[in-house]
Amino acid sequence: MWINWMAIIGVFIVVSLGIIAIYESYRWQSDTDRLRAKLTDGRRTIQPPIYDQKEIEGLPAPVQRFFRTVIKDGQPIVAAVKLSQQGLFNLNEMEDKWSPFTATQLAIAQRPGFDWDARIQMAPGVNAFVHDTYLLGEGNLHASLLGLFTVAKMHDTPELNQGELLRFFAEATWYPTALLPSQGVLWEAIDDTSARGTLTDGTTTVSLVFTFNAEGAIATIRAQARYRDKVTAMPWCGRFWEYSVRNGMLIPLEGEVGWEHPEGTRLYFKGRITEINYEFAS
Repeated sequence: MWINWMAIIGVFIVVSLGIIAIYESYRWQSDTDRLRAKLTDGRRTIQPPIYDQKEIEGLPAPVQRFFRTVIKDGQPIVAAVKLSQQGLFNLNEMEDKWSPFTATQLAIAQRPGFDWDARIQMAPGVNAFVHDTYLLGEGNLHASLLGLFTVAKMHDTPELNQGELLRFFAEATWYPTALLPSQGVLWEAIDDTSARGTLTDGTTTVSLVFTFNAEGAIATIRAQARYRDKVTAMPWCGRFWEYSVRNGMLIPLEGEVGWEHPEGTRLYFKGRITEINYEFAS
């Protein structure tokens, strides 16, 4: 008899956990919808709505070549972009332990912001749910195992805000009209193949060194210091490749990002865009 009762209890536990997981997945999606509604509500009117190539006159030579390569005169300015990704994520700081992930992302060009909603597979059937967000000048990071147990949560610190705005800036290679001077980016010459871009949002200012490939597109980005936590800032870098034309713009479909340690770069992200859709200024 006790075996039957144990079986009944086991089934009850499994069913209960399944119901809880479904509920938590629904709640997580509700949070995603709420964050993205706030991003959309916080949008600003984009001016000018159309790119005029006269805008890039006087910019450093590699920056002019970049814009001539990736967008054409008369290109509508990107207002928002929705994309899907898949790839590998390394959550281990000491060694390579790559986990597959899928993610969706909404990015808003003005006011700069994004929400990255990812599922990182920790084990078969066990996912970490992650929100990485920059919303109205505030960074937010929330990671939860199965959507049930919070394992990391940070919100609106100067260090996090700086890191999230750096991420938005680096990913503008997917929405390159956001890198135009009219969209708030200041450019400084470095040499024939690189330039420094600076972006300010609210009280946060960030800079990246962009290196351009032989065709003129962005090959790498690098920040001298991005905060990993409240006290530790390290050089941060990324690389982009496999360029393809989407809605008249030349964008990379693959990329990787990592931290520069004294012994070398340790990557933590390798991803590919599987779908991308744009909304343009009107």
